[in-house]
Amino acid sequence: MFELLKAGGILMVPIVACSILALAIILERFWTLRASRVAPPQTINELWRWIKKKELNSRKLKALQGSSPLGRVLAAGLMNAKHGREIMKESIEHEATQVIHELERFLNPLGTVATITPLLGLLGTVIGMIKVFAEIQLAGVGNAGNLAGGISEALITTAAGLSIAIPALICHRYFIRRVDELVVGMEQEAIKLVEVVHGDREIDVEGA
Repeated sequence: MFELLKAGGILMVPIVACSILALAIILERFWTLRASRVAPPQTINELWRWIKKKELNSRKLKALQGSSPLGRVLAAGLMNAKHGREIMKESIEHEATQVIHELERFLNPLGTVATITPLLGLLGTVIGMIKVFAEIQLAGVGNAGNLAGGISEALITTAAGLSIAIPALICHRYFIRRVDELVVGMEQEAIKLVEVVHGDREIDVEGA
């Protein structure tokens, strides 16, 4: 493996660095963007029970706020519910903006990796071919070993760049879609909460 990296030339260093960064981001986002962590069903079910039984107090609001990103959004609205519907909605929107920013964390760097690694591979290809033509100019086409080295460098960097960019791009698109789905779910729960608190909707026996 080391010999393969060495054969790819100096540009394999940033390409390998990009691969490590992409892997770290992908693993972290897979762990962070789990539905059970962002919007656990038990959080909203417990909240409905508290509201239905009129057990909601400052201690439980604090527990809700620390339970999950969804809990933070709902708690922000409940803390300002007494100021009216519009203030409650604004509080939810403000907190949701921060939560969405956190959910999208590291996605821009991942997208950057997916964009620049093919370019690094292409640059390695160009450098490798320059070496090939320089060798031809100096020694003609008789030195097959040196020519093969330049061509090998060109092919290795291209393959390495694409092999990193493709999964990085796929995961980037997947995570963007995942964040959108989580945000829609949180938005629905927030709307439901506003309607329940202001008497436009009733909580059924099962929760909401």
